[in-house]
Amino acid sequence: MDSSSATRGSRGRREATRQKLFDAAVTLIAEQGYSATTVDEIAERAGVAKGTVYYNFASKAVLFEELLRHGVGLLTASLRQAAESAVRTSGRRVDALDAMVRAGLEYIDRYPAFTQLYVAELWRTNRAWQSTLLVVRQEAVAVVEGVLRDGVARGEFSAEIDVPLTAAALVGMVLVAAMDWKSFQSERSLDEVHAALSRLLQGRVSGVS
Repeated sequence: MDSSSATRGSRGRREATRQKLFDAAVTLIAEQGYSATTVDEIAERAGVAKGTVYYNFASKAVLFEELLRHGVGLLTASLRQAAESAVRTSGRRVDALDAMVRAGLEYIDRYPAFTQLYVAELWRTNRAWQSTLLVVRQEAVAVVEGVLRDGVARGEFSAEIDVPLTAAALVGMVLVAAMDWKSFQSERSLDEVHAALSRLLQGRVSGVS
């Protein structure tokens, strides 16, 4: 095996270990809260030695901050990919917004524990990672803002739309509706939830004055 292959293998193993730690941490913290969750428990749930946690992350706080970056980064990437694919297919920005709504629902369906943590942390003000959380949140919202601004410029959306607030409202709509779905209306399918939000989106955002 040459050195480049060995390096790739080592990097792949480390990423796999970090993913196991992320998965363990988000599950435990969702179950019992950040303060009550210990590094020992995270290591045990991930199936690694305690020292492995500290090898990958300097502290539990750093692990959680990186967890937020990782989770919201995945969401942002899925939103961007959905929007770009929809624009290539139909050319309409309202379809891009609708595709992002579905992508958001699919993400929350796949990562409900992380979504629960993310929403809870948005309301806290005493966390060391608050500034990081605000940055990664804005990265996700900015994807929606970009589509809205493009739609306004092309005349697809009303020029009266408050783009930053509308983008934040759309992201919030998906988060709250999805959490209500998972917690209280789990008998509904993802398609049903998406259809309801899609009708709301079409009626409130796509009209041109």
